[in-house]
Amino acid sequence: MTLSGRNWFISVVLVLSAAAQAQVAPEVRYAEGLVRGFLKLRAMNGDVLAYGDLGQIPHAKYVSNRLVLRFKDGSVHDETVDFSQQRVFKVLNYHLVQSGPAFRIPVDMRIDGSTGKVLVRYTTEDGDEKEESEQFELPPDLANGMIPILLKNFPDGANQTTVSMVAATPKPRLVKLVISPEGEARFSAGGAALDATRYRIKVEIGGVLGLLAPLVGKQPQDSLAWVLKGNAPAFVRMEGPLFADGPSWRIELASPSLQEP
Repeated sequence: MTLSGRNWFISVVLVLSAAAQAQVAPEVRYAEGLVRGFLKLRAMNGDVLAYGDLGQIPHAKYVSNRLVLRFKDGSVHDETVDFSQQRVFKVLNYHLVQSGPAFRIPVDMRIDGSTGKVLVRYTTEDGDEKEESEQFELPPDLANGMIPILLKNFPDGANQTTVSMVAATPKPRLVKLVISPEGEARFSAGGAALDATRYRIKVEIGGVLGLLAPLVGKQPQDSLAWVLKGNAPAFVRMEGPLFADGPSWRIELASPSLQEP
C-alpha cells in the first residue's frame, strides 16, 4: 500500500470508528433548580473584561438557563438553553448571540432541538451580513450551553466522557468534546480551603478535517474547568475560548458588594 493509500485508509477507519461510538444522553445525578449567580470574565493576565449574570428557572417540563456577559467595551455574550431533565439531560432549544468588538465575527445562532435545524446569522469582517442553515440529526448527548451542568453530573470513577456540540465557525459544525478529569486543585472560599476537580475539555472536529486541523494550525484550544464535587457540586472556574479561534478567557464567580445609602 502506498503512503497516500495508507493515509486514506487510516482516515476512513477513524471516521467509521467515531461513528460507531455510542452517543448516550448524560444521566441526571443532580436535578437542576432555581439559580441566580454573578460572574466575572477575565483575560488570562487577570484584567476584568466583562461581568456576568446567570439566571436559571425551572418550569413544569423543562429548565431555562440564561447567561449574559456584558463587556466593558459594549460587547455582549448572551446564551440561552432550554433543557429537560427526565432521567437524562436533553437540549430542547438553544440561542447564542455574540456582538460587539470583542468578537471577531458577531453571530446569532439558534438550534431547534425538535427538528435539528441550526441557523447561524453572522457579520463578516468586511461588514457583510450572511446566513448559514444546516439540518442535523442531533445526537442525544448534545451539550450546547450545558457544560457546567454536565460537569457537576460527571460519573464517579470515569476517566473520560464524550459529548456533542454544534459550533458556529461561523458555518454550523457538529463536533465532539472529550472531557477528562485531571486531578484535584485547592481553592479557598470564605476562609475555608476546599478541593475542586479539574477537567480538560478537548474539541475533536472529526473526519478528515480533524486529521488536517493540527497540520494547518486550526486545532481548537483546550478548555479547563474546576468543579467542587461532593453532595452539592458547584461550578468554580472555567478557562477557554468563547468562539472559534478566540483567545482563552477565564469565567469565575463574583461576590456581590452591598452599596450602603
